[in-house]
Order: sequence, then structure tokens, then C-alpha cells
Amino acid sequence: METSQAPEKKCSCPCHKVVGLFIALIGLTFLLGAFNVLSAKVVEVTWPILVVLIGFKIVCSGKCKCCDKT
Repeated sequence: METSQAPEKKCSCPCHKVVGLFIALIGLTFLLGAFNVLSAKVVEVTWPILVVLIGFKIVCSGKCKCCDKT
């Protein structure tokens, strides 16, 4: 027996894109390091900072106004 549900509306709020942006920046950091655009020392310092920022974003973020509507 199938139940048809209406498709959920995706939130277009920019606050939901921050974690993905940080992950992309971590990947870009490693990629630039692999192509020797960034030195190994810069990559060593940059990626942990981005991971910490992701953690702070997750810990400090409450629900945004668009999520409170549900």
C-alpha cells in the first residue's frame, strides 16, 4: 500500500548552505595544495580552522526563522 505525500518544500535560506560551503572550501584547500598553489604549511593550518568553523556553526546555530514556521 503506497501513501502519496506532497513533496517537501526545500528551504532556500542561505543559513542552510554554510556547512556545504565550508566543506567545499576544505576540498579547495587540499586541491590547491596538491597543485602547489598553496604551500603545505598553509594547507596544514587552513583545513583545521575550517573544520573548527563548521563545528561552531553547527553548535551555535539554532533554528532559523524559516525552520520555525513548521
